[in-house]
Amino acid sequence: MESQNIRDKKDKVAEERVHLIVFKLGNEEYGVRIDQVKEVTITPEITRMPKTPSFIKGVSNIRGDIIAIMNLEERFRIERPSGEIPTHSYTLVMEAKDYTMGFIVYEVPQSLTLPVSNIDKAPSFIQDININENFIEGIGKHEDRLIIVLDIFKILTSDEVLQLKS
Repeated sequence: MESQNIRDKKDKVAEERVHLIVFKLGNEEYGVRIDQVKEVTITPEITRMPKTPSFIKGVSNIRGDIIAIMNLEERFRIERPSGEIPTHSYTLVMEAKDYTMGFIVYEVPQSLTLPVSNIDKAPSFIQDININENFIEGIGKHEDRLIIVLDIFKILTSDEVLQLKS
């Protein structure tokens, strides 16, 4: 009977899964929890805004809402593979409590479900580097791939959020 209970507990642990939206930045794969993404759309025309950081590309009209568009590669200082000039991009729309933000990616984002046990905590030295807020939730392992799992709500500092809201 006891071995049956242990097996039931293992089955329950195995059932706990995380659904991610996975995309590439530079040569690396990143993922965000699907519940942090409102929608994925082809990036509409972007209007540049004055006095915003360079990684904020401007604002776009997405389904009647004017939202700020951020380039995550620029935000994280990731270089595009040389010679790659994307013809179009996609925007992951994220809705926080106080603001809505779009994140540009250059490949069609994919959906992926991983067991929670396949996501390791980010190494402590990486967490120490991100002094403001730790936006790396962990490192997901899927077959021979490593996926950096981001907490999309922690990518902006509180000062940047205030700037967006104004």
